[in-house]
Amino acid sequence: MLLAFAVVVAVATSVAADSSAWPPSMVVSAEWVASHRDDRGVVLLHVGERRGYEREHIPGARYISFDDVARRGEAAGANTLEMLPPEELRANLERIGISDDSRIVVYYADEWVSPATRVVFTLDWFGLGDRTTLLDGGIDAWKRRGLPLTSEAPRVARGKLSPRTPRPIIVDAAWVRANAPGKGIALIDARAPVYYDGPKHGDHRPGHIPGAVNIPFTSLVDDSVRLASLEALRDQFRAAGVKDGDTIVAYCHIGQQATAVLFAARALGYQVRLYDGSFDDWSRRTELPVESSRKGSQ
Repeated sequence: MLLAFAVVVAVATSVAADSSAWPPSMVVSAEWVASHRDDRGVVLLHVGERRGYEREHIPGARYISFDDVARRGEAAGANTLEMLPPEELRANLERIGISDDSRIVVYYADEWVSPATRVVFTLDWFGLGDRTTLLDGGIDAWKRRGLPLTSEAPRVARGKLSPRTPRPIIVDAAWVRANAPGKGIALIDARAPVYYDGPKHGDHRPGHIPGAVNIPFTSLVDDSVRLASLEALRDQFRAAGVKDGDTIVAYCHIGQQATAVLFAARALGYQVRLYDGSFDDWSRRTELPVESSRKGSQ
């Protein structure tokens, strides 16, 4: 069964626009999902607003929320979003029906890919990255093919996951400060350019972490919310000064948008790290500098 899955993934991804260049282990097409969503061990995860899921979703898909995979900080001084403790995450994934032998397909439903890549990154952090793929184009790719939708939630049997030690792909402010860009480290700000060098917004100081280059998270997809070609993304990384062999450390506002850039970086063969607290955390630490081409360092 697993060998058949791997072979079919390779075939299915070749028919998706631009996805022939994407690793088959990371991306599947709507055609593949249509043919294999009922296969034993395949788990479809719908990422989006719950009311949208209740209205329509791919048959068999289970709903996954950010509360299932992340802690939302509400107290003063807390990060807006950060990883759950491993045992809490494990319990949540089991409740959704994920097991050690699951083949997980994540899709986005609100024309916004970064919530889905945050889920993919979390599963990779938890050691399930080699069993997790992203549906290219999300639910819109499914709809464009006239494939069926449903409002009925499937019955889900509880999964069984072995205890796991998360992979060391999360870093904090101290790590970022101690590992300045250069000499094998590329620091990427995944926010929109207006935030990278723009005015103050919310409680965040204006500017970016010193040495960071800007590759917006929107670079991952085209206007139809399909994945951009890896060739185009590779050119963009190189234009930003990222070198072959660099470890890419990305951040954004709260640790969501950056995962879209890290998804592309992983497909391009880079080692990746997420600064989970992101600029939300860095800006709050007033002893840490920020810089802007408009105003210089602060």
